Amino acid sequence: MSKELLLVAEALSNEKGVSKAVVLEAIQAALESATRKLSGAELGIRVHLDARTGEYETFRYWDVVADDAVEFPDRELTLAQAQERSPNAVLGGRIEEPTVSIEFGRIAAQTARQVIIQKIRDAERGLIIDQFKSRLGQLIYGTVKKVTRDNVIIDLGGKAEAFMPRAEMLPQEMFRPNDRVRAYLYDISDQARGPQLLVSRVRKEMLIELFRIEVPEIGENIIEVKAAAREPGNRAKIAVKTNDGRIDPIGACVGMRGARVQAVSSELGGERVDIILWDDNPAQLVINAMAPADISSIVVDEDSHTMDLAVNKDQLSQAIGRNGQNVRLASLLTGWTLNVMTIEDFEGKSQEESTKTVQLFTKALEIDEEIAILLVANGFSSLEEVAYVPKEELLAIPEFDDEIVEELRNRANDTLLAQALSSGGDLGEEAESLATMEGVTDELFKQLAAMGIKTMDDLAEQAVDELLDIPGMTAEKAATLIMKAREPWFRSGV
Repeated sequence: MSKELLLVAEALSNEKGVSKAVVLEAIQAALESATRKLSGAELGIRVHLDARTGEYETFRYWDVVADDAVEFPDRELTLAQAQERSPNAVLGGRIEEPTVSIEFGRIAAQTARQVIIQKIRDAERGLIIDQFKSRLGQLIYGTVKKVTRDNVIIDLGGKAEAFMPRAEMLPQEMFRPNDRVRAYLYDISDQARGPQLLVSRVRKEMLIELFRIEVPEIGENIIEVKAAAREPGNRAKIAVKTNDGRIDPIGACVGMRGARVQAVSSELGGERVDIILWDDNPAQLVINAMAPADISSIVVDEDSHTMDLAVNKDQLSQAIGRNGQNVRLASLLTGWTLNVMTIEDFEGKSQEESTKTVQLFTKALEIDEEIAILLVANGFSSLEEVAYVPKEELLAIPEFDDEIVEELRNRANDTLLAQALSSGGDLGEEAESLATMEGVTDELFKQLAAMGIKTMDDLAEQAVDELLDIPGMTAEKAATLIMKAREPWFRSGV
């Protein structure tokens, strides 16, 4: 029987492609399960199987628990009960006694069958996961095994299969059994029925990995792919940057007579790929991304993370693209919301916004329209800018002198303070404590309130660099004020 066990283990190991140790462990678990089944109770059973000889011994064990913690009398004992059997028993330990071993015969074999199959499946699952874990985020190759309405099953060899959901396939893409396919491995999901290797042909990473294969400079990190955006099967944009000034990143990606980019396009069903030059300046990056359209003017709104782009009327359709495709891909690539318009509309919108800003300054600062126009013409668009920009920027306007600048800043500060108080209601005790805090002058309190800092807790939560926009503020003074505001936290143990 011992030799038979070893022969069974050897045969299953060769057949299933798992280690002999895994199979022996499965047989050992099957013997334990069969022993419990024959006893008719959930006994604590341990079988020790000698991997060299195939001989095995069976032990019955009990876990030693507290007097009030016995839940399974068949495999648990109190400390007193355990010490009657073994004087050296301790709480939390385990005691064992040899018991009769069953034969690995028909009954044990029937019981073992499912246990062995499950153990082998677990081992195979582990092998597949280990094999492909290192390839996550890479392209893999396989042969189409089966095509269903919801997905395509791809045979990767070695009992590994990949699943490509219909949503991860290119539009109009059709596969037949035995077709060779290349796809991007984006997830490994360990499920009860086995590991699911999920692949895609529509994700932007697929595009990047294809360029990595076709363009050696990308694989060698001489050229870096900074961003990509796709409308799968139709059009894509990819932004590249070189780390070597001697190399043209766009030319390297296009290849001799377009061979490299054409190879990528062919793999993706003829998807057209625009290669653009990456720029750390967001505005210049957007201009590059909008190619082939020429951008005449651009206005950046960092608060709303949008850009207004002006183009000649005859280039408007090209800038927007068919069904908005060009501007949509440029927006995805750069991460900015892009509004494309003609130069006439752009100027009209700019004029409208300038008029609103002039009216804001005229009313809020109680100044003549001529002064408000001067502010707008020199790039000022908000009360905060008038109040907090360095004084020199206002003095750079030829028509302004120290007196005018000081008055404008004071009026802007007063207006912002009034707005902050009106939005926050009565100051209350907390704001009063900030107003009277050591180091906070009336002027500083106005500036803090205008920034939305109305209480000591608000000030305590600030970082030093967030206060440096206040005129005359230094890093040392900002740190002192913040630590002073945090003193109540330390006293209360916060």
